[in-house]
Amino acid sequence: MSEDIITGVTGSLGRIRLNRPKAINALTLPMIQHFQTALTQYEADPSVAAVLISGEGERGLCAGGDIRALYDHGRSGFGAEFFAREYRLNAHIASYTKPYIAIMDGITMGGGVGISSHGAIRIVTERTKLAMPETGIGFFPDVGGTWLLGHAPGEIGTFLGLTGESFGGADAIYAGLADLYIESANLPALIAKLEALPLKPDAENVRSIVQGYSIKVTPPLAAHRTDIDLAFAHDSVEDIIAALDAAGTEFARHTLAILARKSPTSMKVTLRLLRAGRASASLKECLQREYDASHAVLASAEFYEGVRAAVVDKDRNPKWNPATVQEVTPELVESYFQHSGPDLF
Repeated sequence: MSEDIITGVTGSLGRIRLNRPKAINALTLPMIQHFQTALTQYEADPSVAAVLISGEGERGLCAGGDIRALYDHGRSGFGAEFFAREYRLNAHIASYTKPYIAIMDGITMGGGVGISSHGAIRIVTERTKLAMPETGIGFFPDVGGTWLLGHAPGEIGTFLGLTGESFGGADAIYAGLADLYIESANLPALIAKLEALPLKPDAENVRSIVQGYSIKVTPPLAAHRTDIDLAFAHDSVEDIIAALDAAGTEFARHTLAILARKSPTSMKVTLRLLRAGRASASLKECLQREYDASHAVLASAEFYEGVRAAVVDKDRNPKWNPATVQEVTPELVESYFQHSGPDLF
């Protein structure tokens, strides 16, 4: 059990509170294991009506996985175990038999999206800052991100996955990664109401309670939907870049500048994963594909260079190799799509 997670039952509500606030509750392997144990116990406990996940501290729910540990130990077998346990946790959340409620208040990125956006009731606030920023560290949107983004409306998911751009609560709902927008000042009253749930509540009744605290909001991304759909509908990164260049708008120029900083390999792998995710029959299929691709990531130099630049040396100047999308060969991309086992499910 990890001290970085606080669990317990209050009334009829099972609580899981991530308690590593100095690291914005980034998930360590012991935290993932404790999380899974708590979920299993609550699911079998007849005194627990629903489960609520939240983050301690003022900064956010969860900044993602512990990429520094993966940087230090990724090639040792630690990385394979970390991702296997994390992805199985994501699948369990998606199929949870009791109402699973996630409060995505503050920073919710990468692995934080995996423990929230697969839930039944996903709450955002005015402080929410979501992102799947993996192309900036030589990785790809994982934790089922290729399923979530692959099924976002239009090409919103392609845009968010390739750019890694952060977005607020209203856009999270627009992209299908969240459900309800609740002002943070109203969260304590909502939690108190949830603690008084009757045993074996109707799931729609729980949603109705949460919805009673929500407000309507306008997603800023909607204003750029036409531009996004036109440019990001292409099935190659080169064509997406060419479409943005041809558009010539301020939004297109801004987007091109963002893409220019990302790993060319990661962008090509991500686009293929997103297209495969869109066509997939299930989340588990996507998680298995992501798990296979993670082996190639952990064996490559790209991820370690990305983490070095972002987290270790913090120079924000990664030296990607290959340095351009034109230099990324089909054979290199294909190497990320080999089934290297084991089967997760």
